[in-house]
Amino acid sequence: MCKPALLVVAGPTASGKTALAIALAKALNGEVVSADSMQIYKGIPVATACPSMEERDGIVHHLLAYVELHEPFSVARYAKDAREVIADIHARGKLPILCGGTGLYIAAVTDNVCYEDQDDERAASLRTRLQKEWEQEGDQAMWDKLLKVDPVLAQKLHIHDRTRVLRALEVYELTGVPMSEQQKRQKEQPSPYDVTMVTLDFRDRQKLYDRIDRRVDVMLENGLLEETAAVVRLTLPTARAAIGCKELRPYFDGECTLTQALDCMKRRSRQYAKRQLSWFRRIEAAHTLYVDDYDSLTQLRDAALSIYHE
Repeated sequence: MCKPALLVVAGPTASGKTALAIALAKALNGEVVSADSMQIYKGIPVATACPSMEERDGIVHHLLAYVELHEPFSVARYAKDAREVIADIHARGKLPILCGGTGLYIAAVTDNVCYEDQDDERAASLRTRLQKEWEQEGDQAMWDKLLKVDPVLAQKLHIHDRTRVLRALEVYELTGVPMSEQQKRQKEQPSPYDVTMVTLDFRDRQKLYDRIDRRVDVMLENGLLEETAAVVRLTLPTARAAIGCKELRPYFDGECTLTQALDCMKRRSRQYAKRQLSWFRRIEAAHTLYVDDYDSLTQLRDAALSIYHE
């Protein structure tokens, strides 16, 4: 029996993933399924660069702004939600296009990598404790803890990758099994989909960095300060983790100027983009398209279509 088709558009922040996914959806009778770990949350559309209805241009998008900021969430929950949405899209005769920059979410769907859902009271309590430990002890100490219990995964994660380091520590404490071992076991199971993955990159990295800087400037014009002012007061771990919210908090606390806060946001966004690129470069089956090789979105779309039809 043929596996259902799944087209994946992945890449770093500000690389143009959403625009390409929408163009492909129009050409292939598709719908977009978000694979972004922050765009799932309600209340922070500017900070997470969640595509507006105008930007979606009539294309149906799934798994955007559907989780409350205070609500516990896991990779397992995402994988379950995404698979249900993908099945529904197939049932209606359309092509699901998984689009985002959260590599762990994409892998959970495409590579059959998932974890038992641990969003119970114990998991929530553990998550809160680990967040506090990170704030008190810092990046190096928490990464060192992961190195002791899961050296394989620790070596693959950047020391400042708070989200993934904490998630790996949480999985180990809850299950007693390193996340890298769980990933190894589950990858032995074949993917449930016929996956075509397109990843975006730039030959001239500075062009990507310029895009990131422009995006931050546009966020400011679109109300980032007002949105963040409301969110940072909630003191939720989710809000603190969002790029934009955590960098602007010192500004609201009077610890730095707005210019300094925005410069920090741009710098950390560039660092995040580097980690995303490193993640996607490790995927052997991915087809890389260099955005700066193309003069227009139409040309980029046509290149992606050629890959899909092959």
